[in-house]
Amino acid sequence: HVQSTELAFAAILADGSVVAWGHREYGGDCAAVQDQLVGVKHIQGSAYAFAAILESGRVVTWGHPGYGGDSSSVQALLSDVTHPVTHVQASERAFAAIRTDGQVVAWGHAEYGGDASRGQNQLQ
Repeated sequence: HVQSTELAFAAILADGSVVAWGHREYGGDCAAVQDQLVGVKHIQGSAYAFAAILESGRVVTWGHPGYGGDSSSVQALLSDVTHPVTHVQASERAFAAIRTDGQVVAWGHAEYGGDASRGQNQLQ
């Protein structure tokens, strides 16, 4: 499985690890999270960041923070193995993930969909 941002690529290797290349700041360098990228089953790219779903249902992100590469504000929701993430989709500057409990978790630039709070009641 290979995904891209506008300036980088990321691929899942046979052992479930990830290799990334291209522009460092826009997803081409995953060294900061490499130790977390174990058992990866899916990668999604925004314009300048990546999100990976692990076999455990946890999500790991890297790349430009303003494009969803920083998920720290919602990491607790993306790491809850009792309600793992099943799918991630991206816009240009944000990501949205759906968990097994139906909750949609969004992060990244608010004007590009990174804030799902306005529609959260209708999403569940």
